[in-house]
Amino acid sequence: MVQYVLNDRDEAENYNQPMETKKIILQHLKDGLEAELKKAKAAYDTSHKHATDSELKADGKYDTRSIEAGYLAGAQKKRVEELELEIKLIDEVNLDHVNDTVSVGSLVSLKHNNQERKYFISSTSGGSMIKVADEVVLVISAFSPLGSEVIGLKKGDNFEVEVSDQMRDYEVLEIF
Repeated sequence: MVQYVLNDRDEAENYNQPMETKKIILQHLKDGLEAELKKAKAAYDTSHKHATDSELKADGKYDTRSIEAGYLAGAQKKRVEELELEIKLIDEVNLDHVNDTVSVGSLVSLKHNNQERKYFISSTSGGSMIKVADEVVLVISAFSPLGSEVIGLKKGDNFEVEVSDQMRDYEVLEIF
């Protein structure tokens, strides 16, 4: 699913690529994480309240409602902590550091099967496609197979990634 971030023609014509593209993508990722965090906190609060509610006390030795509610609350608390960490990782991405090697925060143009695609290398939240102005950018995690292989490469470098028992060849065309 492609998520449209900047599709107003006037807006699209007045932004500075590629730095603006990177800022827009990073803000979009952060906004999505913050929305998910808000929902996760509400779910945790509700499940925690149920887990500690006196009405859920066991009515017999086979009544495990409060134990199950406690497990659910614990899992939801862990998800809240994971999301807070992901937001912190997004906040730490340095977009101003532009060099000749691919790193977290890079916008990279890769060639595979004679097709050129743009990828944003993120510290987290990979797996989405975002349309900014007239181009689609795939967000990949630095820890994904493709992300981990491209980190540290330079313009013109070639590399391979194994996908579904096949080797795919890529070339780094440009680093922004």
